Amino acid sequence: MPWFVWLLAAVGLGVAEFFTLTLVLGLLAGAALVAAVVAGLGVGLLGQLVALAVAAAAGLVLVRPVALRHMAQGPLTREGSDALIGKRAEVMHEVTATRGLIKVSGEEWSARALDESHVIPAGALVDVMEIDGVTAVVYPRELLP
Repeated sequence: MPWFVWLLAAVGLGVAEFFTLTLVLGLLAGAALVAAVVAGLGVGLLGQLVALAVAAAAGLVLVRPVALRHMAQGPLTREGSDALIGKRAEVMHEVTATRGLIKVSGEEWSARALDESHVIPAGALVDVMEIDGVTAVVYPRELLP
């Protein structure tokens, strides 16, 4: 029943990975599953340990860096109001530090200037720097570096 011991180890490591989210324990759990399969095929302890080591090394060297790289990437598409960040907009009514109106992506949004000292006249082009609730925080295009 060595396969059952490996299976228990895999479950234990999988549960530990669930709580730590390191990607290491999960890969070791996968390696323990490989060792369980090898044990189930009747291979001796040395073969099981070699299978465990090879599967663990392959996971840690090949799979983990790719998984970490994918996890570090931001979302490919932004949705909702976040999709407006970085867009160009036209000022419909003068934008000050406290109020204003812009048109961005065909919609009118309340707006305020990012830099409180700026007053942006109607007709000027601005960039949406952030969304604060239902207000777009904008910066004039001609002042961008």
